[in-house]
Amino acid sequence: MTDSTSSKKYRVARLDEIDAIACPCGQTRRAFVAEDNPIATLHLVDISRDSRAHHHQALTEIYLVLEGQGHMELDNDIIPLKPMTAVLIKPGCRHRAVGNLRIVNIAVPAFDPHDEWFE
Repeated sequence: MTDSTSSKKYRVARLDEIDAIACPCGQTRRAFVAEDNPIATLHLVDISRDSRAHHHQALTEIYLVLEGQGHMELDNDIIPLKPMTAVLIKPGCRHRAVGNLRIVNIAVPAFDPHDEWFE
């Protein structure tokens, strides 16, 4: 549940109460998604074995690994991932996470599903 009371100068998200939905990376719970919030969104993502490489034209993402081990493919580079590894992904960078991972993804500006591009 996300508190969307626009009169408040803050919002609260309870990620365990947000339904998971499919995404190119696996399953995600997206917090702070609202028409009146263009600033940023936060996603709790369980990476799947068949995550799809993609890029964004306008979106910058920050991945923070919470659990698991694996790697990130970033424009043909392989970056090992373990808990407490953070990766900043700029627009245009082709990327995907691989492994048994749970991450937090911060999207700036707020996530736009129309800004996912696949090769």
